[in-house]
Amino acid sequence: MSVSYAVNRFVTTDPLENPLYYLENFRQALDWVARRYDDLLDEQERRFIEEFARLPEPSQGLLVRMIMRKGTLFRASKLEYAELGDTLLAVQPLLANGWVDGQAEISLEQLFGLLRKDELSVCFREQGVKASEKKAALLARLQPQYPLTRPWAQWYPECTDPLFSLQVMAISDRLRLLYFGNLYQDWSEFVLADLGVYRYEKVEFSLESRGINERADIDTCMRLHACRQALEEGAELSLLAQHACAIESHNPWLQMRRAKLLFQLGQQAERLKDWPQALELYAACEYPGARSRHIRVLELNGDHAQAMALVELVRAEPRSDAELQHLVRVLPRLQRALGLPVERRRAVRDVIRLDLSVVPQADLSVEQLIQLHLHEEGAQVHYVENALINSLFGLLCWQAVFAPLPGAFFHPFHSGPSDLHSPDFYPRRAELFDACLAQLDSEAYKDTIREHFVSKAGLQSPFVYWGVLSAELLEQALYCLPAEHLRHWFRRLLLDIKANRAGMPDLIQFFPEQRSYRMIEVKGPGDRLQDNQLRWLDFCAEHGMPVVVCYVQWQALES
Repeated sequence: MSVSYAVNRFVTTDPLENPLYYLENFRQALDWVARRYDDLLDEQERRFIEEFARLPEPSQGLLVRMIMRKGTLFRASKLEYAELGDTLLAVQPLLANGWVDGQAEISLEQLFGLLRKDELSVCFREQGVKASEKKAALLARLQPQYPLTRPWAQWYPECTDPLFSLQVMAISDRLRLLYFGNLYQDWSEFVLADLGVYRYEKVEFSLESRGINERADIDTCMRLHACRQALEEGAELSLLAQHACAIESHNPWLQMRRAKLLFQLGQQAERLKDWPQALELYAACEYPGARSRHIRVLELNGDHAQAMALVELVRAEPRSDAELQHLVRVLPRLQRALGLPVERRRAVRDVIRLDLSVVPQADLSVEQLIQLHLHEEGAQVHYVENALINSLFGLLCWQAVFAPLPGAFFHPFHSGPSDLHSPDFYPRRAELFDACLAQLDSEAYKDTIREHFVSKAGLQSPFVYWGVLSAELLEQALYCLPAEHLRHWFRRLLLDIKANRAGMPDLIQFFPEQRSYRMIEVKGPGDRLQDNQLRWLDFCAEHGMPVVVCYVQWQALES
């Protein structure tokens, strides 16, 4: 079974004209989850979806408003929405279902988050609250006296403003996970799409393309999210590392998420200079860059022999240019530390140098100044940085990028596949990408790029920079850039998309008469080439691509 959904499937009217737009979107999301993941839902989740549909519309709207708000505790006066009418009437079915609790017990700290200073003065008048006393200081003073939770009415008997506690956030989070494929996106994602700010590619969805295929996958996602959240909140690292290492899954998509979490935990261990913990985490991690970090920590820990052993493994089977670049730098240090002969570094390929002197202007960057300077000399120069090559790649390989593979797309609001930065992104789509790049053997690639430039105009893409890529720039590029150079660039992108999408030269200059071009990396006074820029420059030099590095000096203003 396959279902095609685009963002306009979720748009019924202009949300600015429809005050219940958020409710319509939530209904559509529940419908999507019910049909796409019915076999994975538990009884509680199915019952929630069914009972939600039977609620009166104001009650539905109120529940969604609460779900979309921060936290789970709400004073009734903070839940007043004109389109829903009387809040106290709308909440009654929610109270009856147990989805909202009107008698929840709260802690002193929660109470302080709900009350103003003048209200706290009423609650704790016997404790002599001073007008000059800060809330934080008052909370610290009162906590030893009120260690237990109690109902709202007991904390604040004089208050006529009821307190409601949302009880279904855990269910909502699981449904949101199934819909978005993550827990960092929330229900407000619909709004920008409804307003037409973002438009998305249509993707064919099928049961085979799901990233979550077992109930256990949901639990694994929730555990990974809880660990990431705890890391951000500063929880004890050793305990977090223990929890993260214990998470297991045979789902490749979740394995990569776990690997990323271990990598982040390893970085935190490095920041804390906890070398044993960092070594344990990196050793268990397959995330890109983990081996380089592992070598670095071994070196910092003085374990040069183990670091050298790992270097030899990397040298035998490097996974990226970034790994090789790090290896080249660390190898001489390790050889000296171990008393071994130091290998000479491979000579860096020469890149042509261009020195220019320009007058600084406050409203222009150094790249824009060089672009303007060359324009004044009659050259056709565009400030493209990473935009041009990425865009040409994205337009040629559109079908491969948006192929509905398992774990790639969860909902109609994807700007690109979820596994874009996974090491197996290209291997899983090798045949599709190879078919796209085969068009470079003839003039077919130009037709495909032009066709997608028109038919996909404005659709979100992880590669296409619509704001930079004009029709004029596109035609100049197709005329002046050799297909063989495009092939080299595109192949390098596919080797390591996360690292290689950036670092390309700032400017491109076209010479239509000669049907040629040159790329220009601009460096202002005191600026140095970054690692990813050095890798791109070396790559271009290796393949005979015309590139120069322009070193800029400021020209003094004439008095």
